[in-house]
Amino acid sequence: MTLKRLSIQHLRNLSSVDILPVSRVNLFYGHNGSGKTSVLEAISVLGLGRSFRSHKHKSLINHNQPAFTVFGKIEDTDGEIALGVNRQSSGEAVFKAGGSTVASAATLAHYLPLQIINADTFQLLEGSPGDRRQFIDWLVFHVEPGFFPAWKDAQRCLKQRNSLLRHDRIDRFEVAIWDQELIRLTNEIDGFRRNCLATFNTAFAPLLKEFLAIEGLELHYQRGWDKTSSYDEVLERGFEQDRKTGFTRYGVHRADLAMQLNGQKAADILSRGQQKLLVCALKIAQGYVFNQLTGRRCIYLVDDLPAELDQQYRQLLAKWLDNMETQVFVTGVECETLRDTWQHLPQDEVKVFHVEHGKVSAATELPVAATNMKSGE
Repeated sequence: MTLKRLSIQHLRNLSSVDILPVSRVNLFYGHNGSGKTSVLEAISVLGLGRSFRSHKHKSLINHNQPAFTVFGKIEDTDGEIALGVNRQSSGEAVFKAGGSTVASAATLAHYLPLQIINADTFQLLEGSPGDRRQFIDWLVFHVEPGFFPAWKDAQRCLKQRNSLLRHDRIDRFEVAIWDQELIRLTNEIDGFRRNCLATFNTAFAPLLKEFLAIEGLELHYQRGWDKTSSYDEVLERGFEQDRKTGFTRYGVHRADLAMQLNGQKAADILSRGQQKLLVCALKIAQGYVFNQLTGRRCIYLVDDLPAELDQQYRQLLAKWLDNMETQVFVTGVECETLRDTWQHLPQDEVKVFHVEHGKVSAATELPVAATNMKSGE
């Protein structure tokens, strides 16, 4: 998977950008507020239909403009395909793949699988169960074709069931009809998640040893209801309490991924630096398993790498990304710090871009400090 061209119109302070990335490592440097992160946001719009920083699209549109547009050309095992996203300030969105309009951003995600590492990613351990479900479901979505339709149908069933639970007079027969479908979908989704996480754990263990040499760290999948009971038993037993609360309290919408160190919550024991390394290992393992199960590679977006990891662990992260032979987009303030992280790669595999006042240009030469560092002067 390679993003071969990226064009951006009126996204944040990027008025008009058109770049040709290389297939391995693309480094973007510039002062804070120059637009570096906005370049990564544009790529996430192509793959997610939205920015990784916010679900709100209006803040992405350049002031005094009615819309933003992002266009990209990607190359995968099936050949080249063009992707495009246009977002109007009115809220209207148009997603295109291969020149045709597609119904949802899920299609974009299939064509352009992304892994994002930024400051928010490091909250994965301390964030909500929803953040960790999203982490689980990224892999399941990409390797299990039946997952997304089942997930959408389960959301519809939950919405209908919760609506019925809030009625003053409840028709138990009508609830039972939705329960039957919800039970089937719940068991299907749970099976998809279990299968993916079993493969994930196998790949994660050796990675963790390199990133974080701490014994006793384990991941435990929590499916969202009592592990000793079937889901139909849970719904039947908890019906009256569900009716009182007005919503379905248990199910795959309550799943979580517990990360424990010697039986205790890892976030309570690990230092901030150790948490960052753990999250990096989780993200690398996801990309590795994705490649293992599909034969495809995802693209990594790494925002402000030097601010999050010191030199030793930046180089470790770079090593694993290199081993995966995946395309990477990385931002940072100082060019020499970024370039030094990948100085082991041939120059034609690393492309440097300078971002200044919303303009992005390929650096024809490395800054003096970076050149001297590489030559040992």
